[in-house]
Amino acid sequence: MLPAVRHYPISVELYHLMAERGTFAPDERIELIDGEIIEMSPIGSRHVSCVNFLSAFLNRLYLDKFIISIQNPIVAADDSEPQPDLALLYPRDDFYRTATATGKDVALVIEVADSTVGFDRSRKFPVYAEAGIPEAWLVDLEAGLVEVHFFPKERAYGVVKVYVRGDMATSETMPDLKIPVNDILG
Repeated sequence: MLPAVRHYPISVELYHLMAERGTFAPDERIELIDGEIIEMSPIGSRHVSCVNFLSAFLNRLYLDKFIISIQNPIVAADDSEPQPDLALLYPRDDFYRTATATGKDVALVIEVADSTVGFDRSRKFPVYAEAGIPEAWLVDLEAGLVEVHFFPKERAYGVVKVYVRGDMATSETMPDLKIPVNDILG
């Protein structure tokens, strides 16, 4: 029988305090998910290209409607501060200088994944759903598809639509958001 392992969850407040006190290196890529500090995967060129394309597309489409936040934290719960690749934030005059965005500030998140699909789907998307984020997209670069998750309840999205090359990925909560999957995947 294995000995019991004690787990000491970290709150967002403690996570921020640790960062302020220099616990983490300035260039360390980490995020807080369900009370655990998780090391983020390195970003490859396909990932960068996809995020850059989506950022440019969303900025053109929503220049006056949303703040397009790129790889910035969202306080999703007392113990979770994920950093989605892209988030459409409702506008605020201070551009979120005085407080980090929370789930209620977010219209949509997009995760671009090559090696992290399983983690994003099983760990991050439940956090997004629980935070009440209306829609979350998972761009799976390896499988060549886009999953559109919507209708959040508790720690899951009620509906998932899958789009493949040749399809038009379509938002379920923002009718004007339609992007050819071929363009997203490059």
